[in-house]
Amino acid sequence: MPDSKQNIPATRPLKDPFGRSITYLRLSVTDRCDLRCRYCMAENMVFLPKPDVLTLEEMLGLSRAFMERGVRRIRLTGGEPLVRKGILWLIEALGTEVKRGNLDEVTLTTNGTQLPHMAADLARAGVKRINVSLDTLDAELFSEITRRNRLADVLAGIEAAKAAGLQVKINTVALKGQNEHELPELLDWCMSQGLDLTLIETMPLGDVADAREDQYLPLTDVLPKLLKKHNLSPSGHRTGGPARYFNIEGSTSRLGLITPLTGNFCDGCNRVRVTCTGRIYMCLGQDDHVDLRAALRSDNPQINLNAALDKAIGIKPKGHDFAMKDDQMVGKVGRHMSHTGG
Repeated sequence: MPDSKQNIPATRPLKDPFGRSITYLRLSVTDRCDLRCRYCMAENMVFLPKPDVLTLEEMLGLSRAFMERGVRRIRLTGGEPLVRKGILWLIEALGTEVKRGNLDEVTLTTNGTQLPHMAADLARAGVKRINVSLDTLDAELFSEITRRNRLADVLAGIEAAKAAGLQVKINTVALKGQNEHELPELLDWCMSQGLDLTLIETMPLGDVADAREDQYLPLTDVLPKLLKKHNLSPSGHRTGGPARYFNIEGSTSRLGLITPLTGNFCDGCNRVRVTCTGRIYMCLGQDDHVDLRAALRSDNPQINLNAALDKAIGIKPKGHDFAMKDDQMVGKVGRHMSHTGG
């Protein structure tokens, strides 16, 4: 169980060279996943050996180091975070930091398969809201996209999360020629369930079986189709991430758009990502990183970790280089999203 560490003073806040305060950490707890989404992972992934992955205790220590430097929100990601053995211990520990006022919230992004038996525990641990990745409601297409027949588990997981009192947001990657025809229907379903929906453009991360350009569906093409059916108005709602939101007339649900290619969202970036091996990436679309694991496992982890964080934030770029040029994606990076953390 979480220890009795006292309230954490916020000192030397993290601020990048462009004056942006870093208040949001996305922490990957594993590179493993029980699905194999085609836009995210290869079928035959080579996963990391256990000694390379931070222990849960190291992840808690790292999280506290970020809290000391002004981080107020932590999102646990993967891979699939809920397949990490013992993950509830870490979530409970971070939930205790929320109770102490050291964090505003702890959230996670999940594929939903583990929620039927874990949603209630997440709520008890202090999680208030989660993102569930769901690209289709069609079982056959789900199996095609994820290479696994698990749609029923995901839908049951969403119901379990709602029953546990968790606020659920659906994340959907817009995929040309696959789910694009279904996006209006998926929005209608979310509205009927009282869920927010965020649509995401596919990004050039890692080598996968299908060409990224073949999958790419610009959300500038999707939005007009949704406007034919719904009255959407810009919303001031923010969750700390890159999505821009729209209110939907007659509904409590919101529509979010994440548009790395058609609408750069970098100017207000307040986040960094740390992989399960302790690498901090200051930008999802850049390869520059700093090794925090070495600092954590050194003889003087507190001093070395703060020095590593200073170095990392000092080289945080203004933004990513993702773009479309002559119908080709540019600014590609070699690592998979599952290695970086979603």
